[in-house]
Amino acid sequence: MISATTSSLNTNTTAATTGSTSTANSSSDMNAAQDRFLKLLVAQLNNQDPMNPLDNAQMTSQMAQINTVTGIQQVNDTLKSMAEQFTALQVLQGSSMVGHDVLVESASLTINNGKAGGAIDLAGRAESVKVDILSPGGQVIDTINLGALEAGRHNFDWDAAAYNYSGNPSFKVSATLGGQTIASTSLARANVASVGSEAGAMSVQLENRPAVAYSAIKAIL
Repeated sequence: MISATTSSLNTNTTAATTGSTSTANSSSDMNAAQDRFLKLLVAQLNNQDPMNPLDNAQMTSQMAQINTVTGIQQVNDTLKSMAEQFTALQVLQGSSMVGHDVLVESASLTINNGKAGGAIDLAGRAESVKVDILSPGGQVIDTINLGALEAGRHNFDWDAAAYNYSGNPSFKVSATLGGQTIASTSLARANVASVGSEAGAMSVQLENRPAVAYSAIKAIL
């Protein structure tokens, strides 16, 4: 946990530094745009037709345009900085997830200490629910009968002590009511190894699995 928290704090500091650099660059670009505008305005005043000079309304309109652009840029920079700080705060808070099991939408099982588990989300009541455990080649190697279940989320565990295939097993859910198939969503259990940020969003690295977005976590166990 200490290393994970330290990593999160480093991420927070890096995000803040990046945000400061981006803001500085945006301010520099904005100042350069203002300088170019003022130079063009001065050139326009110096070269205006004496018989048809630029009136006050035109000057006011042009000044208002550059002020509007400047204001929008400042708002965008502020929102971007707030988003970066929010992501860094999420990562810092998310470090408490490290070491915990979570549920993600997947039919692939992860074996840990001879056990594996997952969950299913049933769209409706089912009179018969079974979970087939499949080898990497798709062969049924075990079946868990869960019986009749109501709509909602239901966990299951599988004893994988005798599993000797190369690669992770998967599972397939069959749920029926009156001979009709009941829709279900497969959820796999995985352990959180670390948290970080990617492309401005919080990501969660799972043990023996690819990283997923925080929004992909269905439950923390």
